[in-house]
Amino acid sequence: MSERVLMNGNEAVGEGAIRGGCDCYFGYPITPQNELTAYMAVHMPRHERVFVQAESEVAAINMVYGAAGAGARAMTSSSSPGVSLKQEGMSYIAGAGLPMVIVNVQRGGPGLGNIDPAQGDYFQAVKGGGHGDYRLLVLAPASVQEMHDFTAEAFDLADRYRNPVMILADGRLGQMMEPLTLRTREPERVEKTWALTGKRGRAQNIVRSYFSVEGVLEKNNLALQEKYRRIAEAETRADCYRMDDAELALVAYGTCARLAKAVARACRADGLRVGVLRPVTLWPWPTEILRSHLDRLKQVLVVEMSAGQMVEDVRLAVEGAVPVHFHGRMGGGVPSVTGIRAKADEIMGRISR
Repeated sequence: MSERVLMNGNEAVGEGAIRGGCDCYFGYPITPQNELTAYMAVHMPRHERVFVQAESEVAAINMVYGAAGAGARAMTSSSSPGVSLKQEGMSYIAGAGLPMVIVNVQRGGPGLGNIDPAQGDYFQAVKGGGHGDYRLLVLAPASVQEMHDFTAEAFDLADRYRNPVMILADGRLGQMMEPLTLRTREPERVEKTWALTGKRGRAQNIVRSYFSVEGVLEKNNLALQEKYRRIAEAETRADCYRMDDAELALVAYGTCARLAKAVARACRADGLRVGVLRPVTLWPWPTEILRSHLDRLKQVLVVEMSAGQMVEDVRLAVEGAVPVHFHGRMGGGVPSVTGIRAKADEIMGRISR
């Protein structure tokens, strides 16, 4: 069964979480994701599930830690500075090998910044954010439908790998309204024999990220790195638009990917061979997918709402095979189709010379 509805992105995340089997939501309000917290406050109790507005972001992430350790499908959400406050807890959860979902609807920064959309938290999301060698599986939606679908799937991915999963969106996606299709969904259930459910005749379970015996922490880290290798092998995703014969690739995610696709369509109408590579997973980054197009590409243009963060991963992927350019805005500014097109025309002019 399916149902067509109109929702904003934040509400779509909430409904996606419920359909993904979220048992517990712990949050603290911050713009521009407050509609998500409000949605969960109303709808989680209706499904006889747990909603708690915590006293702080730090409290919320530690409530997630406890619930996830007991085997619940747990979730929290926030926006940029609020996610920063959760980073210590994120590192603990990753180190303990616990599944959970966190949503970051990014706002302008650094500091308190403003409530306009931004993509300045890319480094924080894909490079770990908190302390230690850990990774989040990071999904980057580009529509209200994907805000819903990716969140529902995130719980399955988190359980499958016993790892935190982040939905990295921006304020524009959180606030915009679009039609989406709600489908009946059966969450993928994994037996959690490791969970702290009370001993009751079984061997003792211990969930922790502290290892004081020499060599044990290194062993745990090596196991985490092997898990990350498996995630990268199985879950790397990208959406390619008109890339088969593209000479210029626009690389963008989230809101910027929508703008990039509009530019590519306009360029194609004028006979310019422009395509779009949109990373769906920001970690693992789709390095090999981009490299598979390098035999035809002549230039790459990265578009971001930041000073240029993902552009570093693009340059690492390309390894100097073709020039990589950047176009972006900061502090809540959204690149315009006109501005991206002007940069694309400039680059295509170099190609034709």
